[in-house]
Amino acid sequence: HKIEIRQGNLVTQDMRDRIKVGMTQTQVKAALGAPLINDIYHANRWDYLYRLEQKGKVTESQRLTLYFEQGMLARIDDATPLKPAAIPIQEQSNVKN
Repeated sequence: HKIEIRQGNLVTQDMRDRIKVGMTQTQVKAALGAPLINDIYHANRWDYLYRLEQKGKVTESQRLTLYFEQGMLARIDDATPLKPAAIPIQEQSNVKN
């Protein structure tokens, strides 16, 4: 038996809908919580990552990256969650382990 492993910040659609360009870092943190990755070299970039592993396989993966300028949300990169089975076979052959 393998356990279910959840890692990171799960951002629901409701949470995502609450953030808008122009919000302050404090407002974003109130809506989403603290980011998973806090990079001292890129203090104006916040990464919210989430991964669910079931029976030893990744079944769900999310990435939301926020960029701030002068303390205000300037850009949102919302990567579409991809399940491993959704990656075309041609792309899988190019993936290096």
